[in-house]
Order: sequence, then C-alpha cells, then structure tokens
Amino acid sequence: QVQLVESGGELVQIGGSLRLSCATSARTFTDYAMAWFRRAPGKERAFVAGISRSGTNTYYEDAVKGRFTLSRDNAKNTVYLQMNSLKPEDTAVYYCAASARAKWKSTAPVLYDYWGQGTQVTVSS
Repeated sequence: QVQLVESGGELVQIGGSLRLSCATSARTFTDYAMAWFRRAPGKERAFVAGISRSGTNTYYEDAVKGRFTLSRDNAKNTVYLQMNSLKPEDTAVYYCAASARAKWKSTAPVLYDYWGQGTQVTVSS
C-alpha cells in the first residue's frame, strides 16, 4: 500500500502561482509513474499532468501547457506541480496519483492505483 499526501493548495489571486507537493510512502518510488488530476465543481475528475518514473518525460493537458510544470525528486519520494498564471478555471480539488502500470502519458484515472486525499486550489479575484 502506498500513501500519498498532497499539500500546497490555497486561495490565490488570478495570475498568481502555487506549488503543490505530493509526498509518498512508496518503498521504491521509481516503480511508479505519477500524475496530478483535478476535479472542478460539478465536473468529473480530469487529468492535468503526468511524469515518467525517471522524471525525464512529462505530459500535460492542453489547458495547462506552458503554465504548469510537473517534476519529481526521486530522492525525496515527492512530486511537485508548479502552477503559474493561474486562472479561475483552475479552481478545483487537485489529486496526486501513482501507478505501477501506467505510462507517463496515461490520462485515465482507472489506470492509477493510489490516490491522495486532495488539496483545494481556489483562484479568485
């Protein structure tokens, strides 16, 4: 069993920045592709960004390309989502996910085995 704990979500102004963190209890962190998903009010959970086991490759949903950056520190068993130029439509609960099966471009939630509890990001004027 792998536990994921997200942090960093908060209320931020339009155009502002946040960095979300996801710390894991994985014994071998590099066994897992990692991703962030988000659930906006009234919407389904949606893929935001994914990263390969080595951290070499990343993949982003079109709406966040150029604004969000996903990285991982395999020595600290942690992934980070740097979010810049935030917009009201980025308001959502953000979830970290880990998969031993998925590739770094896998966007389907069903492919991810472990999930964090979520962290709320609210972008407002």
